[in-house]
Amino acid sequence: MVIPSRCLRFAALAVFFSPVQSHLVAQSEADMGASIKKFTQVYEAVEANFADKVDADNTVFKGAIPTMLRTLDPHSNFFDPKAYALMREGQSGHYYGVGMYVGQPERSVIVMYPFEGSPAYKAGLRPGDQIISVNDTSTERGTVNQVSSMLKGPKGTPVTITVRRTGEPSPLHFSLVRDNVPRGSVNYAFWIRPGVAYIRVEAFNETTSHELDQALAKFPESSVEGLILDLRDNGGGLVQEAVNVADHFLRKGQLIVSHHGRASAETKFVAKHGERGAQFPIVVMVNRGTASASEILSGALQDHDRAWIFGERTFGKGLVQAPFMLSGNSAVLLTIAKYYTPSGRLIQRDYEHQGLYEYLSRNQGQENLKDMKKTDSGRIVFGGDGINPDEKYEAPKLSQLESQLEGRMVFFFYSPQFFAVHDPKLLTKEWLPDENAMEDFRNFAKRRGVEFTAADFERDRTWIRERLREELYITAFSKEESDKVSFQNDPEVAKAVESLPASKALLEKAHAVVAQKADKSSSNSLH
Repeated sequence: MVIPSRCLRFAALAVFFSPVQSHLVAQSEADMGASIKKFTQVYEAVEANFADKVDADNTVFKGAIPTMLRTLDPHSNFFDPKAYALMREGQSGHYYGVGMYVGQPERSVIVMYPFEGSPAYKAGLRPGDQIISVNDTSTERGTVNQVSSMLKGPKGTPVTITVRRTGEPSPLHFSLVRDNVPRGSVNYAFWIRPGVAYIRVEAFNETTSHELDQALAKFPESSVEGLILDLRDNGGGLVQEAVNVADHFLRKGQLIVSHHGRASAETKFVAKHGERGAQFPIVVMVNRGTASASEILSGALQDHDRAWIFGERTFGKGLVQAPFMLSGNSAVLLTIAKYYTPSGRLIQRDYEHQGLYEYLSRNQGQENLKDMKKTDSGRIVFGGDGINPDEKYEAPKLSQLESQLEGRMVFFFYSPQFFAVHDPKLLTKEWLPDENAMEDFRNFAKRRGVEFTAADFERDRTWIRERLREELYITAFSKEESDKVSFQNDPEVAKAVESLPASKALLEKAHAVVAQKADKSSSNSLH
């Protein structure tokens, strides 16, 4: 979870001028002076005696500072100017460029997919196009970061992209004009069943709550009988946006989250507007990639019994970071506080007894049985290792053939081969790969080194056909249309829809408990 730097300045000043804290500051300054002196001695010894010439910036900014921060916790970090600019770009919800995702699955940088409606999409760039030059500068030996930087630029500036495309004898040249490329966080909102809305929130950036309000208004919200809120693999973002989304579904005045730390006073976030009368049941889909701000939202809805949490246990990040700006537009993203769900749970997973890799690989830890709390209706919940779902879902494991096809990106690499001989415009939204396409794909997979038997292919035929359809939809329509088909056919989403009655029962029970408490309070006041 990240809070804007402007919020941090007041917290830092309050610590500095506090009479109680001033003595602690004096003590820490003496200790800091001794530590800095030791560091300087070590650095001088390295600079004077190391076998090779010492790169000062590399030693300090890529070595000493990141290593120091890693001794604190897994989330405090140092950002050089470029990395910090990229982080802020991600939070802003837009950037200026041509609007496509590039990757380097093999040697060359290639187009993974253009964003729907972007300059790259309108120009006709396709998944699998190998980028060989940008503005006459060769990119054949470039990295993803280098090519991405070349593609970005001020709005209205021209850029020429040259690519090699499967089936084309000569390179293709595309002349584009850079534009504002919105990178929304609520890109999927549609009816998954009659009366049941599906909304996926992919991150919490500066526009998330506004996007959610717009999505609900388009249904419209008054027609929604149940909502599937998909937070799977939502790694978090801005705390205020998670608070704003929670505010839409909770009652006015209900606590959403609180946080405090050694140098920051307790801050409470409550619903200022409330649910505006919308009482439909909600199922929130989560998994191990659901973290930080998305756990704030999940925890608030669970503690107030407003939603049924469905899926896997979440990541377990209960730390708050804020950026401290340094010279040259670099920054330190420092953990300043821990946050607590409305019931008072701290859901941070253990990081002191395992390495960084083990922590980030999301190995599951243990609930903190000493941190037992209750939801509004009296259900028992625990702090510790993330948000434990009300209903667990374990996705079926892929077969060996399915794993190979996914792991080796066979569907992705087949798509350019298919469209070398098929016009994308001939595909319709009802199109499915026919037997010729399936046989062609089967032979292609063999040529890519995937080993399987005829029986293996027949066993997984339905899954392969659907995955092939989704991949080819990206070129024929867009990545967004392909993902929509994927979500509509997702068995986990279907199972979440089946859990709406459980959410409705939970909501009714919570209302009854609240009403009972209100009656009891009123009765006591009369006596």
